[in-house]
Amino acid sequence: MSTELEKFIMTVGDLPTMSIVATKVMQLVEDEKATAEELAKVVSSDPGVAARVLKISNSAFYSCQRQIQTLPSAIMLLGFNTLKSIVLASSVKDVFKPFGLLEKMLWEHSFGAALAARMIAEECRCVNGEEAFLAGLMHDIGKIILLNQDRDRFQRLIERCYNDDIDFVTAETSVYPFTHADIGGYVLQKWNFPEVLVIAIIQHHQFEFGDKDDNYPKRLTAVASMADLFCQKLGIGERAPREDLDIAGSPAASELGLEETRIDRLLNNFAEAYEQNKNYFS
Repeated sequence: MSTELEKFIMTVGDLPTMSIVATKVMQLVEDEKATAEELAKVVSSDPGVAARVLKISNSAFYSCQRQIQTLPSAIMLLGFNTLKSIVLASSVKDVFKPFGLLEKMLWEHSFGAALAARMIAEECRCVNGEEAFLAGLMHDIGKIILLNQDRDRFQRLIERCYNDDIDFVTAETSVYPFTHADIGGYVLQKWNFPEVLVIAIIQHHQFEFGDKDDNYPKRLTAVASMADLFCQKLGIGERAPREDLDIAGSPAASELGLEETRIDRLLNNFAEAYEQNKNYFS
């Protein structure tokens, strides 16, 4: 960790913590002896999380043929790893409170990227869809830390992006000696997320990998990066769409081997899926 980032973390005070329910679910999913009943019992201990899990489980995104009315049914139909993604999504949403306009935009961008990442992963078949979902969901978690630490400063940063017509990362590096991706990586380490997800969050903008680095982290990072670009292109969680964004020319597209025709098809499918499912995640 850089000295500047370390100093910033010290000034922030208490970083957000993952909910007890989400922590227990993550542990149980990794336990080969865990049962659906045990998972349902843990999720049921928090009525708010349980209600959100059922709501998201019934979204068109998960394409269930019948209405899911109980947690054991959700677990049996969706599987442990998908349940983990949904529980984490419902828990992470609490990090974006208090729910002002900026928090609302950041949340829309985050869950939009989660949906996009899962769809991109399914198209490319190069990374696990649920890991992709989590990478998309968490990729900008550092921004909410910056916002909560100094709202006025973050607001000025956003205004500079709009007034000077520059991207967030360029504006960010002129204000902070570290990035929201660095902060996000630290938060995920604190929450005991797998290293591959930490790497994806830290690298989703700079994409600095060597030829000898493992392919899987590179591809997961590429999926998260492209999901972010999809949201920017469509204006999800943004002030306006960036219609001139060249996704096909990005390092992510190159890493995933996606040409413009496939990207356009994926982008259109994602736009439709986002509109169908956004209310389930609100």
